[in-house]
Amino acid sequence: MINGVVSKAFIFLEGPPPGTDILLNSLVVKHAQKNQPPSPPDTENVLYGVNIITNSDLSDGLNGWFPLGPCNLSVAYGSPHVLPPMARDSLGTHEPLNGNYILVTNRTQSWMGPAQTITDKLKLNVTYQVSAWVRVSSAANGSQNLNVALGVDSQWVNGGQVEAKDERWYEIGGAFRIEEQPKRVIVYVQGASPGVDVMLAGLQIFPVDRKARFRHLKHQTDKVRKRDVTIKISGSGTESLLGTFVKVRQIKNSFPFGSCIMRTNMDNEDFVDFFTKNFNWGVFGNELKWYWTEAQRGNLNYTDADELVDLCKKNGMEVRGHCIFWEVDGTVQSWIKSLNKNDLMSAVQNRLNSLLSRYKGKFKHYDVNNEMLHGSFYQDRLGKDIRASMFKTAHQLDPDATLFVNDYHVEDGTDPRAAPEKYIEHIIGLQEQGAPVGGIGIQGHIDYPVGPIVCSALDKLGVLGLPIWFTELDVGAENEFVRAEDLEVMLREAYAHPAVEGIMLWGFWELYVRNNGHLVNAEGDLNEAGNRYLALKREWMSHCNGYVDENCELKFRGFHGDYTIEVVSLTKKFSRTFTVERGDAPLVVNINL
Repeated sequence: MINGVVSKAFIFLEGPPPGTDILLNSLVVKHAQKNQPPSPPDTENVLYGVNIITNSDLSDGLNGWFPLGPCNLSVAYGSPHVLPPMARDSLGTHEPLNGNYILVTNRTQSWMGPAQTITDKLKLNVTYQVSAWVRVSSAANGSQNLNVALGVDSQWVNGGQVEAKDERWYEIGGAFRIEEQPKRVIVYVQGASPGVDVMLAGLQIFPVDRKARFRHLKHQTDKVRKRDVTIKISGSGTESLLGTFVKVRQIKNSFPFGSCIMRTNMDNEDFVDFFTKNFNWGVFGNELKWYWTEAQRGNLNYTDADELVDLCKKNGMEVRGHCIFWEVDGTVQSWIKSLNKNDLMSAVQNRLNSLLSRYKGKFKHYDVNNEMLHGSFYQDRLGKDIRASMFKTAHQLDPDATLFVNDYHVEDGTDPRAAPEKYIEHIIGLQEQGAPVGGIGIQGHIDYPVGPIVCSALDKLGVLGLPIWFTELDVGAENEFVRAEDLEVMLREAYAHPAVEGIMLWGFWELYVRNNGHLVNAEGDLNEAGNRYLALKREWMSHCNGYVDENCELKFRGFHGDYTIEVVSLTKKFSRTFTVERGDAPLVVNINL
């Protein structure tokens, strides 16, 4: 497949050893046959909000449950009587839990725990939310990772994970979806160290009613992203103004919607056209990373990054700087790994000076040290203070840039290393060392998004008072209708949350995103996910027509952004632009005819 504009292309045959003649009878090159578009998933008989776990409340003893491995199960009393918060947000009013829980003892392997077969209760391509209370015994030595897991034939699926540090009850929440018909599916709770007793209460697995959540989010969006506007007309003679007609059109939503781009994308005119028309921010996939700009020591190459910066600036787009450093060991080029401590410290300082000085004022944001929750290369070699030092130096070199932390699995409940609580602890630790952390990056590479789980993470992070951005958002369902719904979940949750101040997609064009993550195919055709993105962009624009009232006013509630207004009275015609910014008080736009 060729995805771009090329000046010349060759097709040639090769392979046999030298001296061997090749006979070619015919060669045909034509467009590959397109796969038939998928059908929307069948959700007609889905019972949203109905728990598929048998005997979840243990009112019938252990009926429906069995031990995975030679551990012992028993029923005890003393668990919480309320649903975990994330489940409660999805289900609304719910009967109290009865306080029963499963006690698992005699565990000799970490995977041992209570299990249940749920094969016949699942529907394909339906997103299920997982929720439960879990606890470990006092025998636990240190933190224990507890996981609701699914055995789908021979594969393991993560249904949610939490780190338990003491004997209190913890909420565990996650989600999953089955896309191919399995022979057997079991759900089980596992993960604690051998010898540690595990307790499970109120396990809920239920289909998520996304449409109901969307209705809720539309109301929330109205509160967060709109403002009341009064158009007030004045002039000589009130009577002559009563027939004045006002036409208001929003021409730009001020909320940042951006996408990842790469230098090779610039050769595809259709790609560039879609990017510049449908986004207002850009971020580079690789071209600003250290391993790209200095693959060999001392050999700096900013050509690709320069061209991408120019493309964005020429089209009036802001740019995020991703990233100055990357803390994960596997992303560090070999020449850096070979340096001693003093030389590595010098190389870090040189990288900061080179990058930040060259692009001062051009990047609105920087991800200073990417994925610090999942890697520690620089900290291990240069000490605990190096991370804060990177932030301080970056701020000195480009004080107008907002400096971000950036990490993954923060929003989906699948990775205890990146739980919101861990991220908060990490950010506060940097701030206590004097690091000027200005923003929180949530990458958003997510497979089975569930609104209340995502929102719960945002609520927790929001207490820090820092702007939150989804910096690398993508969803990857094979069925484009499911992918469209996944994308809508993430966009609506982010746009409706007051702490979120921007969304960056991690690409949109086939071949330049992860598998099944694209909105536009390689030939430039929109799929259902692309249509959904554009539909939401249209939904989040405000327009208003009407005649002024007896007070010579026209009132409406509009999304933040830029507007044009056209006023036509009996004697005059007038037009101008205005901007609706954030604010609680109504915006009054005065027009004197």
